[in-house]
Amino acid sequence: MELSDIIGAQNVQAALKIGSKKRLLQEMSGFAAMRLDEVDATACLDALQAREALGPTGMGAGVAIPHARLDGLDRVVGFFARLEKPVDFDAVDGRPVDLVFMLLAPLEAGAEHLRALARVSRTLRDPQVCEKLRSTEDVAALYSILTEPMASRAA
Repeated sequence: MELSDIIGAQNVQAALKIGSKKRLLQEMSGFAAMRLDEVDATACLDALQAREALGPTGMGAGVAIPHARLDGLDRVVGFFARLEKPVDFDAVDGRPVDLVFMLLAPLEAGAEHLRALARVSRTLRDPQVCEKLRSTEDVAALYSILTEPMASRAA
């Protein structure tokens, strides 16, 4: 699975101005609802907040991967935001977050959701990828960096 399978260029935001984790989740839920007819912003926010209540999705090194399962979706879909200024996200290392990849999955997409989550995590654990993402505010460049095939990164 490549990230291009779950995220389109239209689902990328650059230099997002947000002041808190709650506001970030609200903004990304609203963004998802604007992009997908089957996503309700309030239901999406509720699902993300319920998942965060189980344990924060800030994985460290300035990266968070909030994720939730929603009724009405027929596939796993991703949304990415590069924040203008990092926000506290209760990350495991205590560092604020400036790179956020939100995953939304159908209620019944257990294995597919986990594969997508693992793929996003592998990509955003790469310090070189994160450095590149932090070095640009161009949406097309962000999308290109995110969706570069894993094999070409290893070379």
